[in-house]
Parts: sequence; structure tokens; C-alpha cells
Amino acid sequence: MRNLDPTDDLVRGVVSRARTSEGLRLSRLPAAAEGRDPDPQLVLTASMAAGMRLRVDSDTRALELDVEAAGLRYVGGERRTVAFDLFVDDRLFERRVVSEGPTLLVDFGSSPPGVIQEAGPTTRLRFEGLPPGPKRLELWLPQNAAITLKALRIDAEATASPPSPGRRSWLHYGSSISHGKEADGPSDCWPAIVARALDLDLTSLGYSGNCLLEGFVAQALARSDADILTLEIGVNVVSSDAMRERAFIPAVHTFLDIIRDARPDVPILVISPLYAGVLENHPGPARRGARGIEAVSRPAGLAEGALTGASTRHVLEGLVERRRAGGDRRLHYRDGRALLGEADAGLLVDGLHPSDIGQKLIGRRATPIVDRLLSGD
Repeated sequence: MRNLDPTDDLVRGVVSRARTSEGLRLSRLPAAAEGRDPDPQLVLTASMAAGMRLRVDSDTRALELDVEAAGLRYVGGERRTVAFDLFVDDRLFERRVVSEGPTLLVDFGSSPPGVIQEAGPTTRLRFEGLPPGPKRLELWLPQNAAITLKALRIDAEATASPPSPGRRSWLHYGSSISHGKEADGPSDCWPAIVARALDLDLTSLGYSGNCLLEGFVAQALARSDADILTLEIGVNVVSSDAMRERAFIPAVHTFLDIIRDARPDVPILVISPLYAGVLENHPGPARRGARGIEAVSRPAGLAEGALTGASTRHVLEGLVERRRAGGDRRLHYRDGRALLGEADAGLLVDGLHPSDIGQKLIGRRATPIVDRLLSGD
């Protein structure tokens, strides 16, 4: 077999990368953010490969990948398996589930949650029996593992080229709901479902627990050449009790202003919190408990402007309406409950996060919404 260099054209959905002695480390965090002391939890979640995939046009009959896939284990639990999804000409050819590799041990009992990386072996994945002749290969990397690429190989005599340009591009920013760690595989996360349905070149900035309107994320969106931008925002502000309404409103305005200064005409869709379970009418902070995500009753906090899922939707809807009235007609709003509502509460695995079935339902409901944004409706 012969090695392929994983260039920008072959590795999609990546924001930054670093070549180390161990291999090519991939991240969904802008490189400039590394020097700004981002929260370790943000660095961790951005290192996970949600939306990342290897894409190549080739006539190879086999594809081989050497990779370190650092999977998650919460203190007191078992290491989660990770999955790699190989598509051939837009059809799922094989899902390979892997249990070996390094481990990211997360302790939610500490504040902030601690993370320790435990060493583990490199995984060699070999996909054989691929159809003969030219074809498009797309290998989706696990959304719940930090990835270091070691080597990518095809048959010695096979041809290989980057896929032809022309796909429309989509950059999505969101919370754990968009990260999709609860999905069975990377192509089952709802942004991936939408991207495959509409043939979009996806970059997913779904940052589990860390969608907090950081300026360097807004700058990354502003610098992108994506055809559309979507922002699933609010639930992490509530769950972390990061802002009161007084701070949240100008933070959203500033986030949008940074994007609009560079991209005055790009369509932007603001998606308010999906059905938020325990956070619908209770402010954060939320904590993992024996029964899942828990929040305490804080009536005094509500009186002081603490946000809930319901109040955040109200704020965002009014904010977008005012900006549209001020002339930004390419800014749009969607109530997140159109994607997952109270009637779907049974699909939340812990009172907040959608299950694999929930992710697929969101993907089906989001597809026509994103399609309308692309068409300018």
C-alpha cells in the first residue's frame, strides 16, 4: 500500500491541526484561541472529531488508517466505544466500532471537571472489499474521541485525488446537542444527517458544554467562507449559569456584530434552545446526578435575571426581530422546539441530551429548515 498525505483537501470539518511526533492532531478550535487560555473543557471537546471526515476519490479496493482515538470514560463508568463510518458514493459501507485506544478520564466530581489522558494503543483500521473502479470515499471520524492521525493508505497502484469542488459549505455552532456524543456513530449526529441529505461541506463547532459565545469563535465564523451559518445557542449559558439576561443580550449582539462586520450578506440562522428538560423553567447551574442532569429551584435567581430555557427563547426571538427590523433581513430565527419539543422528552437520555433516535429525529426536522436557508427563503 502507499501513504496519502492528509491535506486540507482530504480532511474536512477541521478548524486547526498540529503536526507532532505522535502524528497529526485535529481540532475544531481556532489555533489563535490556544494562546488565550481557553477553558480546558473547551479544548477537550474541540479535540473531538464531530463532523470531521476524510474524503478522497479513488479506485482503491482497500483503505487503511492508523489512528489514536482517545475515547471518553467518566469516573465510575466504563470507557465509551467509538465508531468510524465509511461511506462509498454516499452510501454507508461499514461502521467500525473500536474499544481500544487512549482514554480521556473525566471527573465530574471536581470543579471544574478534571481530565486525565491515559495511554493506549494505536488502532489500525482496514476496510477491504471496496467496489472496483473510481468512487468517492468518505470516512467519518468518531464524534466522541480526540483524534491523532498516524497514517492513511490506499492500494499501491490506486489513484487518489481530492473530491471535485462545488459543494456548498455550512458552518454550524452549537452545544452538546449539536456535538452529538450520544449518537451511535458520527454520521448519526444531527448536523451530519443534514449535511449528507443536502450534500453540504460541514464544519461542526458543536462544543459540548461550551457554547458560550466566545469572541474567538465569532471571529472564526467571520473568517470562514461558508455559504450559510447556523447558531444553536443559549442552553449552555443556562446550564452553566454563565450570564444573566443583562449580559446575555449584548453578548449575542456582539457575537453577531463580529460576523456581520466581515460577512454582511451571509445567511445566519439563530436556533434557540431545543426542549431543555429540567432547564425549561429552572436556571442553572446544572449538575450530573444519580438521575441524570439536575437543577435546583432558585426563585431568587429568576427574579435577578437568571436565564432558563424558556426565557432564553423569548430573549433570542426578540433580539432577532429587532435586528431584522433594523435592516438585517438575512438573519433568521427558529424556535429550537421545532427540532425537539416537549412531546419528545422521552428521547432525552438524561433529561437534557437527545439519544441516538433523538439525534436522527432532529436531523430529519432540521433538513428542510437548513434547505430553506440555502435557498434564501
